[in-house]
Amino acid sequence: MKSKLLVAALAATLVVGIANAGGMAKNPMVGGAAMLPTKDIVDNAVNSKDHTTLVAAVKAAGLVDTLKSPGPFTVFAPTNAAFAALPAGTVDTLLKPENKGKLTAVLTYHVVSGRLDGKALIAKIEAGKGKSQLTTVQGATLTAKRKGDAIMVTDTKGNTANVSIANVYQKNGVIHVIDKVLMP
Repeated sequence: MKSKLLVAALAATLVVGIANAGGMAKNPMVGGAAMLPTKDIVDNAVNSKDHTTLVAAVKAAGLVDTLKSPGPFTVFAPTNAAFAALPAGTVDTLLKPENKGKLTAVLTYHVVSGRLDGKALIAKIEAGKGKSQLTTVQGATLTAKRKGDAIMVTDTKGNTANVSIANVYQKNGVIHVIDKVLMP
């Protein structure tokens, strides 16, 4: 009984830690802008100065209408710095019209159907005994794990992104800001 209570207390502490790390007292600021839970994913993302590359990529891939739809979606949103860390020329190449299919695959690899906030992710990780396989809209999987009160997602190539801001609620889902671009 004590071990069950300890596990429950630890899980609650982690949820509170993740919520506090992401500024969950109210929806956190992202890229210097207020993220309003009454707006959709696209309408909030365009206001974040940290996500201009992501917004340009979403537009180039023709995914604006999809991400404005009711969803719900969970988006692992790489920052401009995450895109800048890719090998030189990668973003420019992906943004070319002839590479729209590749760009779409990369972007939809960052999206999971449903609203998985930090609490739901932790529950899935706990149920999976330390990790959870998340099927992306692109069709491949991401692996979610945690280390302390941090959540990390790993792509099929073994690259791991850290959630730097969790639980950015949108009217059609939730965004978790990440520090790397994940590749299918």
